Amino acid sequence: MADNPDRSVLVIGGGTSGNALTVLLRRAGIAVDLVEAGPDWKASAGAGITLQGNALRVLREVGILDAVERDGYAADGVALLAPDGTVLHAHDELRTGGDDLPSHIGMQRPRLQQLLIDQVRDSGADVRLGTTATAFRQDDEGVEVTFSDGTDRRYDLVAGADGLGSTTRTMIGVTDIPEPTGMGIWRAPAPRPAGVTRTEMIYGGRCFIAGYCPTSEDTVYTYLVERSRDRGSLDPDTYADEMRSLAEAYGGAWTELRSAFTDPKAVNYACFDRHLVEGPWHRGRIVLVGDSAHACPPTFAQGAAMSLEDAQVLAELLTGLDGWDSVSLDRALTAYHARRLPRVRMVVDASVQLGQWLLDGVRDADVPGLMFRTMTALRELP
Repeated sequence: MADNPDRSVLVIGGGTSGNALTVLLRRAGIAVDLVEAGPDWKASAGAGITLQGNALRVLREVGILDAVERDGYAADGVALLAPDGTVLHAHDELRTGGDDLPSHIGMQRPRLQQLLIDQVRDSGADVRLGTTATAFRQDDEGVEVTFSDGTDRRYDLVAGADGLGSTTRTMIGVTDIPEPTGMGIWRAPAPRPAGVTRTEMIYGGRCFIAGYCPTSEDTVYTYLVERSRDRGSLDPDTYADEMRSLAEAYGGAWTELRSAFTDPKAVNYACFDRHLVEGPWHRGRIVLVGDSAHACPPTFAQGAAMSLEDAQVLAELLTGLDGWDSVSLDRALTAYHARRLPRVRMVVDASVQLGQWLLDGVRDADVPGLMFRTMTALRELP
């Protein structure tokens, strides 16, 4: 690629959206620095992830789809089970990425993160770990950024991809903050039982949802969704015991899976949040990407997909500009928000609605209709 020395971007955050954006911008020859607050780029990579077709569509553009298909587990179809493990219903899923892509691929999240890291490294981006941005000073021609290591650098654009608790969002004066939905989730990896070849979920029993998704030939990603707890009252040393206790209410593959919950450090507990910045996602030459602008419960498995789509749309708009003067950039960033907001709002609202029906015990909710309408809309390009 031919570098364009006249265009430089700082990406803050080395997660899914930040890594994808970095790769896509570098492919266009734009100079990119990426800073990540964690000293270990993989420290918070998580247990597992379900990548829907529209996420795979972006990962194909990022250049890692072949590796995702190789290292993950593609399974067309989902089954709904009774608490004892009896199959109640099985169905094919809509292919939101198009008919040439699987409906979803389950994957170990650390492996996905490593594939993205490798792409960032290969792109030639300047990466600094254990580093944060501490101050911004903007003018019509750029942004001067001060970093936690005491250095200063100047950029044409800053992209804040620093997650749900984004400091970039706070620093530019966006006041929207995540709101809890009332649900919490236990997650852990486990060896894949031989008979588990698709995503399977149980609605009911001790938890609202008990599910698992194959993430490789040898592993699955398991999750148990319940009413949220006060995390301050939970002892991390008991996480494996808590998850194993909840899993005892379920039969079928859970009989084998729960025996794998022995290491509390391998179990993660998190609360569901709803987050959506309705107003502009940029202030001058600083723009929000991914979870810093929006996040939703994983009831549709669309969180990563929405963040990846952000990166793709923003990169498309930026690389299509003839010039990066303040007027042109403002128009591009305004267009980015206009394209993304309706689609993201649809996913956030639908994801929250599914959870709220469970919290309220609504038995006649139109879950199939809501899922079909949402997933059908996601087949359209972002």
